[in-house]
Amino acid sequence: MSTIENEILQKLSAIETMLAGQKSVLTFDEAARYTGLSRSYLYKLTSTGKIPHYKPNGKMIYFDRLQLDEYLLKNQAKAEEIENAASTYVTLNERGGQP
Repeated sequence: MSTIENEILQKLSAIETMLAGQKSVLTFDEAARYTGLSRSYLYKLTSTGKIPHYKPNGKMIYFDRLQLDEYLLKNQAKAEEIENAASTYVTLNERGGQP
């Protein structure tokens, strides 16, 4: 495939993702593209009930875009907390794991 064809496919994929962001209900494939999660990981999240989803007819899986946004934004990590945890980790490992 030529470079131009690759660029066109990438732009088409970006447009599809943007359009999916305009819908309120997403199909499984649209949700995977929207979130950036792999299909297998998204399926794992649905099968374990860790991500909100709907199966109105028992087969097809659908997602509410706003609920996906909430899922993606939960557990906000603060930079200072991460830095402190990293410092503690490094300090403990330099001492051989002794506090």
